Parts: sequence; C-alpha cells; structure tokens
Amino acid sequence: MEQFLWTILTLILGIVGGIGLTTLVAFIKGTNLAKKADKLIEEAKKEAEKQKRDRLLEMKEESYKLKQETEKEIREKKEEIKANENRLLQRETSLDKRDEILQKREISVNEKENNLLAKQKELQSKDEKMEELLKEEMRSLENIAKFSKEKARELILKRCEEEMTKELATYVKEREQEAKLQASEIAKNIIVESMQRYADDVATEQTVSAINLPNDEMKGRLIGREGRNIRTIEAVTGVDLIIDDTPETIVVSSFDPLRREIAKITIETLIKDGRIHPSRIEEIYDRVCKDMNTKITELGSEACYELGITKVDPELVNLIGKLAFRTSYGQNALKHSKEVGELCGLMAAELGQNVALAKRAGLLHDIGKSIDYEVEGSHVEIGLDIAKRYKEDEIVQNAIASHHQDAEQTSIISVLVQVADTLSAARPGARNDSLDNYIKRLEQLESLGNSFEGVEKTYAMQAGREVRIMVKPEQVDDVLAYKIARDMKEKIESEMQYPGTIKVLVIRETRAQEEAK
Repeated sequence: MEQFLWTILTLILGIVGGIGLTTLVAFIKGTNLAKKADKLIEEAKKEAEKQKRDRLLEMKEESYKLKQETEKEIREKKEEIKANENRLLQRETSLDKRDEILQKREISVNEKENNLLAKQKELQSKDEKMEELLKEEMRSLENIAKFSKEKARELILKRCEEEMTKELATYVKEREQEAKLQASEIAKNIIVESMQRYADDVATEQTVSAINLPNDEMKGRLIGREGRNIRTIEAVTGVDLIIDDTPETIVVSSFDPLRREIAKITIETLIKDGRIHPSRIEEIYDRVCKDMNTKITELGSEACYELGITKVDPELVNLIGKLAFRTSYGQNALKHSKEVGELCGLMAAELGQNVALAKRAGLLHDIGKSIDYEVEGSHVEIGLDIAKRYKEDEIVQNAIASHHQDAEQTSIISVLVQVADTLSAARPGARNDSLDNYIKRLEQLESLGNSFEGVEKTYAMQAGREVRIMVKPEQVDDVLAYKIARDMKEKIESEMQYPGTIKVLVIRETRAQEEAK
C-alpha cells in the first residue's frame, strides 16, 4: 500500500514537475519573442527615420534645383526685357532725330514758300505798273493822233476791205478753178511719192517665241521634279511652255507680246544662272519685270529719236515704248505709229506744213493703245485724255481724236494722219484679221476673270482652251473659290463665242514666310 502511495506521489510530483518545466520553457520562449519583437520595432523605427531623412534630402535638392532654374529663367527674362528696352530706346531716338529733320525741312519749306509769295507779290506789282504805263502811253498816243485805238482800226480795215474786196473775189475764183483741176492730181502724186520715199519691212507679230537650249538635259531641269518648275513658270508669267521632241529648243506661247517677252528673258536668265527652282523663278521674274520698264523707256526714246521729235514728257516716252508690245490685227503698234509719223512728215513737207508737228501727231495717234487694256474706253478717247494730260498741241489732240473720224478734223495735219494711218494699215501683209480676233478672245477671257472680287491675276492659257484665275487667299476661301469657278463658267457660256471647250482653274495659294534676323 505504501508502495502504491509512493507511486501515486511520484506520479503527481512528475506531473507537477512537467507542468512547471513546461511553464518555465514557455516563459523563456515568451521572453525571447518579446525581445525579438522589440528589436524589430526598434529597427523599423530606425529604417523609417533613415528613409525620412533621405526623402527630406531629396526634396531639398529638388527644391534647390527648381530654385536655380527659376532664377535662371528670371535672369533671362530680365535680359530679354532689357534688350527690348534698349531697342525701344534706339527706335525712340531715331524717331526723335527723324522728327527733328522733318521739322527743319518744314521750316525751310515754309521759308521758301514765304520767299516765293513775296516774289510773286513783287512781280504782280511790277506787272500792274507796266500795264498802267502802257495804258498811259496809249492814251497819250490817242491824244496826239486825236483818234481812239478802236476808231483807227475800224477805219483802216474798212478802207482795206473796200479796196481788196473785188480783187480778192476775182483771185479766189481763179484759184478755186485751178485748185479743182490740180488738187486730185497733186494729192495722188504726194501720196505716191511719200510711199516711195518711205520703205520698211512688213512683218506680222507672232504669238510664239523659240528659246535655244545648251543641251536636251536642260529640258528636264526646266520641267523639274513632278513638273513643279514648269508649273511655276506658267503660273508666274502667264504663258504656255511647249516642250516637245524638237532638239535643244522650247517654245513660249502667249497672245500678249509683253508677257511673252518677259517670260522669254526670264527663262534665258534661268538657263544662264543654272539654279532652277520655284523661289528662284519668282525672284528672276520680279527682276526682269523691273528691267523691262527700263527697256520700254529706251524703245520710246529710240522712236522719238528716229522721228526727230524732242521735248517729250518722260512718262509719255514710256507709254510710246509700251506700243512695242501691243498689236492691231497682228501689226506691231509701235512700228505702225512710227510708219504713220514718217508718212505724215513726208506729206507735210510736200504741202509746206509743220513737219515736226505732223510727225509728232502721227507717232501719238494710237497712244491710247498702250493702256487700253488697263483703262475703260476706246483707244481714241484714252489717247485724247493722254494728250491733254501732257499738254500736247491742239493740232495733235485733234489728229488723235479724228483719225477714225470720231471728231471733226480742224487742220491739214489731222487729215494727213488719217491718210497715213490708212496707208500703213492697207499695206499688203501688214495686218491679220484672224490673229486679232483670237487675241481679243483671249483678252476677253482675262477681263472676265479679273471682274470677280478677290481675283489677283487671270491668265488665258493653252491658246484660249484654259483660263487660270489666281485669287487672294486672305479674301477668298476654298468654298468661294469653287463659286468663282462656277460663275466664271456661266459667264463664258453666256457672253463669249468660242470653239471647243474652255477649262476654268481657280488657284488659291497660302504662303507663310518669316525672316530670321
């Protein structure tokens, strides 16, 4: 029994010892885990602190960099503002100088004007004194002769009239009879002799010009990539370029001789220069247009020199030169005018008239044709306005107004101009009716295109089978461009007569351009 109790006691002690031991082990493990947890928490705090410091440093660096960039931009803006202020100051200084110069000029002009007014008053007073002296002299002469000026004149005229009436009547009657017998024969002789003494080649104007090329490779360069060069040349100059299989030759076609000549010189200049591209084409074209004005003035001066005409206004000389690029029924207007001037001079010499005045009237009789495509009205009306503007002699004005019998002829020279105009036009081969009708049709096409609002230029192309209308992009948008094309088509169909069909092409081009300085 005791042994059983010891066994039970031992068992209880073993259980209690096991429980205590287990509790002790669990307590030791809990203590270790708490220490580890505290250690991890402490390490996490340290890591968080470290990351916080690193983040603050990064933010400070970024803030510093941003501050530097901002300060740099501010400095640049300040420098730019300062430069603008300097430029404005310079401009203000230059404007002040100009203003000062203008004020000085104004003062000098006012002084000159005052001097002129003073001289004018002085001259007027002198004229008044002269008139008074002349009147006093006339009164003293009348007192001495005991006759007034009017009575003396009437008496002398009456006596002369009584004595000469019968003699004049007899003389006039005899001369009239002789003149009737001789006038027709003399007139024929004068005209025939004038025509024999004046001889000139007859050549009608053509609508094409040929240009020789150094080689066939130049054709390809003129055409350009995808035809851009040839399109630019045709658009800028308003002519047709005919490039076919003819070796080393291209043809420029246009009904307007001035436009054709400008295009020919432009292309020849491009060939010599070697640089052929759209911008260069436009540059050469603008330069040739300026040079052509000088050439026109030279042609007018040559015409005046050949006919011996002097004291011609420079602007009128320029208008005379423009006649070289106008035609009438295929006849060159300047050659026709010079021919009329020569014939008028020869016939005036035979009749004892003023030869220089006759030549002047003959040369200027068609001057209105030089700008009849720019100004409304017939060339007779325009020519008469030009003659009045440049204060030409009344005989010249009457010759211009009456050479197509639109006005009464008041002088022999006016009759001579009409005769010479008819002779020049009637020479065999001088004029070509079909060519003139063709040119008028093309001019009508261009005038119809220019009648629309917003149109800059109109060119009749392809012998009148195509019309190209260049519009101003700031005034005409894409929708309005289509409307202009449709309205142009309807105008052509209603107002013109033409063979075949006419293609209407409206071109609207916008260019943006800046200049780096």
